[in-house]
This record gives sequence, structure tokens and C-alpha cells, in this order.
Amino acid sequence: MSYTIKDVAKKANVSIATVSRILNGQGGYSEKTKSKVLQVIEELGYQPNAVARGLINKRTHTIGVLFPKLSSSLVTDLLDGIEKAANDNGSSVIVCHTESNGEKTIKYLQLLIEKRVDGIIFASEILKEEYHQYITKSKMPLILLSTESYAYPVPFVKVNDYHASYSAARYLMDKGHTKIGMISGNKEDIIAGKPRIEGFQKALSDHNIPLDDRNIVFSRGFTFTDGVEGLKKLLDQFPDVTAIFGASDEIAIGALSAAYQLGIKVPEDLSVMGYDNLQLAEMSIPPLTTVGQPLTKMGETAAKMLLKMLETGEVPESRIMPHKIIERLSVKERK
Repeated sequence: MSYTIKDVAKKANVSIATVSRILNGQGGYSEKTKSKVLQVIEELGYQPNAVARGLINKRTHTIGVLFPKLSSSLVTDLLDGIEKAANDNGSSVIVCHTESNGEKTIKYLQLLIEKRVDGIIFASEILKEEYHQYITKSKMPLILLSTESYAYPVPFVKVNDYHASYSAARYLMDKGHTKIGMISGNKEDIIAGKPRIEGFQKALSDHNIPLDDRNIVFSRGFTFTDGVEGLKKLLDQFPDVTAIFGASDEIAIGALSAAYQLGIKVPEDLSVMGYDNLQLAEMSIPPLTTVGQPLTKMGETAAKMLLKMLETGEVPESRIMPHKIIERLSVKERK
């Protein structure tokens, strides 16, 4: 049998309002009354309805998170951080898989608003006008994670992709490489695709490294398959390449796999570097040198920003998180 707050009040011989105040820590009752009500709650096994409590205190202690792709290891690390911060705050997380589909995204936004979540973290894709308008109309607090908006003043948490990509190319040059190629993500992606390409190009240009159309293969996305196909294309157009920068760890690991299939030894014949520092990067053979994003910390920071926004009503400052080069065994110094 499912008991209601009315059942608790009746058995404890107090008003429904008193039970509600005790549940929400609002005061206005004696310790004796509190003990009695809590005892009845335990006896009945009463579970307060989150939405009903939200109608009283305007909080449901739930956060909605929208990801375009759930199978990515990057998402797992971001979500670990979000859940840690939410759990420490006594909140829960509802995760929505949008598949970068506009209609599906709007349906999930509608669902989250109907569920009266306290706020939304929108991760890893572009905040389109229709999404922003829908969220703004609902007055739902919003934080962007691993993305940013040039059109709307929404606080975000991310790494500077341009600078991080520049650092990757510079690292390969410092290791003595001058014939450097890149397997990029989607060049139309203004959040992670274009900035990483431009950072790579700028680094080569600043250091007078030959740069033309053969240096870069433009992929559809940031997946393992993009890396497998990308390496084969890059070797066709740039056969004397000695080092490759993959715009994601999944791309770089795809390149490692393709190199193995082609009988190319890494790093003896070809150095390979990734971007993200996923757990997979440690498991690859050889272990992958990469640009580290503090993904778990980024997720935790975004959730903390949202929770503080709910407490204070103030819009927080955006956060650019630090990147660093994680050295493993997939890059060899060229004498």
C-alpha cells in the first residue's frame, strides 16, 4: 500500500502542514513532534513525492542533462562529475539522449520542464535558437557543458579547444616532427571541429612548418571509424607524414587500429596523438599520448555552478578549464 502525507499526519495526530514543514526543514515545531512524525514516516514507509514537494518548496532536487550521444566515453566521464556534485547536494540526475535531433531535443526539454527539474545542463552540442527560446520561456536555469554559445549569454564550462589543439601540434614539433598531419572532426562544427583545426593550422604556420591541403583530413565526426578511414586517406595524400594529431581520442585510436592493419608501427614508423584523455587512451596499444581535458572535473563544475545558481539566483561566470599534455608511448622523438 502506498501512503500519503495525509496518512502520516493522521497517524501522528498533527496537521499536514506540520508534516510538510518537517520534511522540508522549515521549522515551527518541537523536537518531540519532529521525532513522532519521523517515527510514523518510518513505520509507514512513506516516500515523499518529489514533484509534490517541489510544489511546496519550489525544488524537486533533480537536474536534467542533455547529451547528443550516450555511447561516447567522453559522456561517461562528464556524467561522473555531474552525478558526484548532484549527489553531494542531495539531488538526482535525469539523463536525456538527444541524438542531435531537433524534434527529440524539444520533446526532452518539454519532459524535463513537466517534471519540474530544478535546472538543465546542456552538453556537447550547439545551443540552437529553438532550444534557447524554449528554455528561456520556461525560466529554467541553464548551464552549457563542453560547448558554448556565441549567440546567447549562457554560462558554460569547457576547455579552450583552439589553444589545446595548438598545444598538441606544438608538442609534436618539440619532438622533432615537421611532417605533421591531422585527422579532424567535422569542420562545420563551430564548437570543437573548427577551433581544433584552426589551432593546429596556426601552430604549424607560427613555426614555419609546411601546411597545405594534404596536411588535414576532414572527418564527419569524432569516432573510431573516422580515425580508421582518416588515416588511410591521410597516408594517400601525405605519404611521408611522421606524426598525426587526431581531434579526439576515438579518432586517434581508430588511427592506431588502421596503422596495425597496414603494418605500420606506432611510434617507430608513425607517431599518433589524441585529444580528450579518455580512459580508453590508457588501454590502447601503445598507450596514447593525448591532450587531457579534465572531463570529470568539468561535469562536477557545471553541476556546482547550476546548484549555486539555484541557491543565489545569480548567473555564474563561465569557466575555461585547463588542458594539459598527457605523455604516454604513442609519440616518438624524431632525431
